[in-house]
Amino acid sequence: MASIKRAASGKWRARFRDPSGREHCRHFDRKTDAQRWVDEQTAAVVTGQYVDPRAGTETLRDYAERWRAAQVHRPSTVEKTESILRRHVYPVLGDKPLASIYPTDIQQWVRGLDLSPRTVAVVHGVLAGIFRAAVRDRRITASPCDGVKLPRVQRDEVEPLDLDAVAAIRDALPPRLRALVTLGAATGVRLGEATGLTVDRTGLQPPSARPELRVDRTLNVLQREAPHLGPPKTAASRRSIPLPQVAVDALAAHLAEYPPEPQPILCRDGSREWTETVALVFTTPTGAPIRRSWFSERWRAAVREAGAPEGTRFHQLRHTYASMLIRFGESVKTVQARLGHATAAETLDTYSHLWPDSADRTRAAVDSVLGVADSVRTEGGAP
Repeated sequence: MASIKRAASGKWRARFRDPSGREHCRHFDRKTDAQRWVDEQTAAVVTGQYVDPRAGTETLRDYAERWRAAQVHRPSTVEKTESILRRHVYPVLGDKPLASIYPTDIQQWVRGLDLSPRTVAVVHGVLAGIFRAAVRDRRITASPCDGVKLPRVQRDEVEPLDLDAVAAIRDALPPRLRALVTLGAATGVRLGEATGLTVDRTGLQPPSARPELRVDRTLNVLQREAPHLGPPKTAASRRSIPLPQVAVDALAAHLAEYPPEPQPILCRDGSREWTETVALVFTTPTGAPIRRSWFSERWRAAVREAGAPEGTRFHQLRHTYASMLIRFGESVKTVQARLGHATAAETLDTYSHLWPDSADRTRAAVDSVLGVADSVRTEGGAP
């Protein structure tokens, strides 16, 4: 129920009730202004777009922490999101009420981020997700992140490691990590998928004429938690990968040299938790699961010793694997399945430059047809 009445002061008093039944009142000098305000508020209530002005007084930090606690994220994403908010968002915007943050504030915040364009996009994406949730929760009417201009991200073409560099880095690593490099280049597995590999997933036991690596979990190592096994990055990441002989030989030699000791390890899948006794293929000299920081220290040292470009990452072995599949004529769908990409578009976006140049095929096709036709006309005599 909405109403407009003239008060004793001469001003026009406009009133309406929000969806919770609470009455709101404002005074105006002109009746037309009072009527416009009542109409706007009533329309917002009827269409479900009404936002209580008090809802936006909650600080961004308080709302974001409640939002973060409600998300169903992978453990690594939980840790990454907490770090982004703590380091890049809260120091500038955390104590501001939600409704007091405007697009100009977000644009100024983006401009002040001393990060790479790609990282700025990630950080902004987290904050934009929080504000979208605030809009859905009727805390604010619109997201201040909408329309904000971000620095342009230059998409660099992936560069596979050449096989000489792969061999040099492998040989520069401690012996117990060398098969890990061979496995990465021969199957394209991610580091967490490789360090979370257990003997029963190698396809070597019992011996098989056509062994396949089963990728259905990954090792998650967080800063303040013990390592645990969890589901792969995406549903598409659950896959079986044919093991080439070079990988079979490397894994067999590794397991013979460093026999794995079964050990209990925490497993997580969504809200479920349990402990499972597993035999990890790759471990530290003490038999512990490999932490990314422990591996990275040794990887960087091997990269320097091998003379590979600074910044070379284990993930580039994945690109090496993809480039070999493409070189030998595998289809986009096959490469997608082997790498565990969600869509073929993702595969093409990443590796399209590695497929043979269509311009060369066009030239060859035209020459093969027109060249033959021209030859026939020449030999038979042109009319």
